[in-house]
Amino acid sequence: MELGLYSFAENTPDLLNNGHLQSPAERLRDLLEEIELADQLGLGFFGLGEHHRPDYVASAPVTILAAAAARTKSIRLSSAVTVLSSDDPIRVYQQFATLDLLSNGRAEIMAGRGSFIESFPLFGYDLNNYDELFEEKLELLLKLREGGKVVWPGSKHTHAIPGITVYPQPVQQPLPLWIAVGGTPNSVARAAYYGLPLMIAIIGGQPRQFAPLVQFYRDTLAQVGRETTLPVGISSHGFIAQDSQDARDIAFPAHSDAMSRIGKERGWSPTTRAQFEAGASPQGAYVMGSPQEVIDKILQQHEWFKHDRFGLQMSVGTLPHDKVMKAIELYGTVVKPAVDKALGAPAAP
Repeated sequence: MELGLYSFAENTPDLLNNGHLQSPAERLRDLLEEIELADQLGLGFFGLGEHHRPDYVASAPVTILAAAAARTKSIRLSSAVTVLSSDDPIRVYQQFATLDLLSNGRAEIMAGRGSFIESFPLFGYDLNNYDELFEEKLELLLKLREGGKVVWPGSKHTHAIPGITVYPQPVQQPLPLWIAVGGTPNSVARAAYYGLPLMIAIIGGQPRQFAPLVQFYRDTLAQVGRETTLPVGISSHGFIAQDSQDARDIAFPAHSDAMSRIGKERGWSPTTRAQFEAGASPQGAYVMGSPQEVIDKILQQHEWFKHDRFGLQMSVGTLPHDKVMKAIELYGTVVKPAVDKALGAPAAP
């Protein structure tokens, strides 16, 4: 199984460092160091989320990933996610094709409808068209991935393309495209219908409850005549430290602050320590604790899902850079070798 990381490039006061708030330039500097370390440790991919809010600095993830491409050698570079509904599929394709050239074939698009809505009014889209915008733009993006002269009849939310080749062409043919979902069956069915790999975000509740959704994806692939072995990925919040209690104590203040802030916008109650601890328990959604706890949870989930990729979001809210770097080190040097050995992956050269 491929292990990787993803980040939303949060930039909020560091509650473990007297509330220090980095400049956006400082935060991006640290983010690039984190990606570079992940590459050096042999982690498989790094995903970067798109947000248009004051508490995140990645409104243009592909630009940041292009900077990372120049500093890395092997790690795959992905969005997490590209909010395709409020973007232009042609520009998305061109940007990721360019990233693919810069990285020598390491770019991926992870497309989703997005759980934040700020991009819709920013780019002039009506939220009432949330679903149909994604469907139409996904179909156009898939057409662009075919290469050659693009003939597209247009649709309600896209214009016609009368046989034009879109440049540049990427190294990878076709450019990898994943669909990211939060657990909606219709979104899972859409990924299967189009024959695209699926990434499921599990950030709450009990992960085992998602097993029927994974099976639904594989059953739907078979029903529509697609390859049934397409990759499935799971992404989760978490953190790693040498000691289980340290991991929780480091992660909780920032996690609680971030989730409570977002929750307030959505009418949720503030996140409590008891809720956080439940999420960090063996049956909870957070992949958090000592390296051995993280290894055990990843392997336990693999028994349920038989997934091909796992992505860990370590910093839900701002954490000290040195503690994030140490967590990445443990992930790459302790967790990854153990998971590879347990699942029969070849040893690193």
